[in-house]
Amino acid sequence: ATSRLLVNYEEPYRSQILDYLFKPNFAAALHILKVEIGGDGQSTDGTEPSHMHYENDENYFRGYEWWLMKEAKKRNPKIKLIGLPWTFPGWIGKGENWPYDYPDVTAYYVVSWILGAKQYHDLDIDYVGIWNERAFSSKYIKLLRYTLDKHGLQQVRIIASDRLWEPISFALLIDSELNGVVDVIGAHYPGTKTVPNALLTKKKLWSSEDYSTFNDEIGAGCWARILNQNYVNGNMTSTIAWNLVASYYEELPFGRCGLMTAQEPWSGHYKVEAPIWITAHTTQFTQPGWSYLQVDGHLKGGGSFVALTDGLGNLTIIIETMTHNHSQCIRPPLPHYSVKPQRATFYLKGSFYMVETLQVWHSRLGFECGNSSLFQQLQPVKVLKGSFSLDLNVDEVYTLTTLKTGQKCGCPEPPPPQPFPSNYKDDFNIRNPPFSEAPNFADQTGVFEYFINASDPGDHVFTLRQVVVQRPITWVSDADQTISLIGNFKWVNFTVTCDVYIEKPHDGGVFIAGRIDNGGIYVRRTKGVFFWVFADGTYRVTGDLAGEEILMKGLSGVRDNAWHTLTLNIQGTSASGLLNGYPLWENVTISKPSNGWAAIGTRSFEFAQFDNFHVEA
Repeated sequence: ATSRLLVNYEEPYRSQILDYLFKPNFAAALHILKVEIGGDGQSTDGTEPSHMHYENDENYFRGYEWWLMKEAKKRNPKIKLIGLPWTFPGWIGKGENWPYDYPDVTAYYVVSWILGAKQYHDLDIDYVGIWNERAFSSKYIKLLRYTLDKHGLQQVRIIASDRLWEPISFALLIDSELNGVVDVIGAHYPGTKTVPNALLTKKKLWSSEDYSTFNDEIGAGCWARILNQNYVNGNMTSTIAWNLVASYYEELPFGRCGLMTAQEPWSGHYKVEAPIWITAHTTQFTQPGWSYLQVDGHLKGGGSFVALTDGLGNLTIIIETMTHNHSQCIRPPLPHYSVKPQRATFYLKGSFYMVETLQVWHSRLGFECGNSSLFQQLQPVKVLKGSFSLDLNVDEVYTLTTLKTGQKCGCPEPPPPQPFPSNYKDDFNIRNPPFSEAPNFADQTGVFEYFINASDPGDHVFTLRQVVVQRPITWVSDADQTISLIGNFKWVNFTVTCDVYIEKPHDGGVFIAGRIDNGGIYVRRTKGVFFWVFADGTYRVTGDLAGEEILMKGLSGVRDNAWHTLTLNIQGTSASGLLNGYPLWENVTISKPSNGWAAIGTRSFEFAQFDNFHVEA
C-alpha cells in the first residue's frame, strides 16, 4: 500500500514522478516492477483491494496497481512485471486464516488476477510469487503451475518463496517435481549472502525484497552496496527495492523507505532522493538478459565491482566503495568492515581487449561535508592494451561502460511542500471515478470504495462504502474493526463531520475519529478519540480503536438503514460530539494522544456508508 497517495497527484507532477522511476535513460529507468496482488488485508502501510472481495465477485479496476503497471509499461514496454499476494480475501480459506486448505481455489484466484491483467489492461505478468514472507505449500506451487499452463500462461514464471533461502532450497533439492516448476528462488533481506543449498539448485537467485531503508544518503549507500554485493557475495542477479516510491503518510510504518518521496498530492511537492541516481548507475547501463561476468568482485581496499555484458560486445562495470557507517540498511545487521582510498587496475581480456574507451558516470555521497555529487558524467577513460586504472575514494560509485546512452534528466522543480489542507471536504459525488477509492483516504483495515446508492433518490446517491464483510486471510494482525485515515498527523485541535449509514441491523456500528496515532502493521493498537454510534441506538466515546477504553456512553436513538450526521470536536484536552447538529455529549477529557489523523470506520467487517466528509483543523 505504498503508492496510495501517488495516484492523486495532479499533472504534470504525477507524470514527472513516473518518468523519474520508469522512463529509460532518464533517471532510475527501472527494469522490474513488482506489485501486490491486493487481498483486502493490511500489508504494511494499508490495505489494497482484492479483484475478488467475495466468491461471486470479479472486478479488475480496483486499487491503483493496474494503473501503475500500465504507466510503467507505457514508459518502458520491456519492464518485467511481478505479482505477489500478501493477504487473501476470507472466502478463500472458508473461514480459516490459511490459503492452502483449498489450494485449487487459491490457484484459481491468483491466475484470475493474471488473466484479468491481460484481458482488461493488456498487461503480461512475467512472474508470480506464492505468499509474501509466509509459509509455502509444495502442493499449492505445483497446482499453481498446472493452473497457469491450463490457461495458456506457460510464459509466466514462478518465484518462491519470498521469505528465506530455506526451507525452499532444500525442498527443491529433494522434490524433482517442485524443482521443475519453480524458476527463481527469491529471498528477502539476505544481507548479500546466500546458502549452499540455494547454489546447489542451479536456479536463478534473487533478492526479491531488499532495501527498506530511509531514503537519505545512508539509504543511498545501503542501496549502492547491496546492488553490487548481492551478486558479488551471494550470486543474486536481481535486487528488488521495497519500496518504489514513498507515497503514503510519512508517520505510517517505514516512512520514506522508498527510492524517492511523493507523499503530498495536495501540494504537488515530491523529492527525487539520492537512491534514484544510485539506481541509474546499474539500470541505465544494463538490461534484463545481460549476464554477469564471473569475476571475484571484491576490491583489495574494500568495496566491490560487478561487470556485465549483453553478449554483443558491450561491457558495463559498476564499482562501489561504501563505508560501513554510511551504508547500513535497516536489516539485517551489517558486520564491521573497512574501506580505504585505493588505486584499482582493471584488465580487459578476450573480446573486451579491443575496447579503447569507456564512458564514466560518477557519484560521491557527501556525508561530513553534506554536498553529494550524484550521477555526473566524467571524461571517458582510455583503455591501453586492455587495462586502465582508477583512483577510488570512499563512498563513491562509478559506472564504466561502452554504452553512450546514459542521461541525467530532470523536470522543473516541483511546487514547495505544504501541509494537508486544514479545511478539507469530500462529498464523493463523482459518477465515473478514475480510481475505486477516494483521494487521500488511507485504508488500514477493510476497504472503502466509491459506491452508487441506487436505492437512495435523495442527497446520498454517491457515497463511500466499506465493502469487506469477512476477515481476510491476514498477513499481520489487522484490527477487528475497519478504519481509513486521512489528513495531517500533526493536527491537534479539529472538527470532523460526516454523514453515516449503518447497513448491518442489531450489532452494526460506525465511527468518526480524530488524533489517530497509529496505522499500518500497528493498526490493532491504534489510539485516538473515537465517536461511535450503533444500530441498537447507543453511542460510545473511546480512546482506542479496539473500543476497550470507554470515555463516555449512552443512548443516541441512531438506527440502521438511515442517514445520520456525526460531528466530533476536539479542542485541547476536551472533546464533544453532535448528532444531526445537536449536542449528544460534551466535555469528555482527552489525555492522549495529543495529535494525529482523522478517520472513519466500522465496528466490524460490515457494510456501511459515509458521505459529506469534512474536517477543519
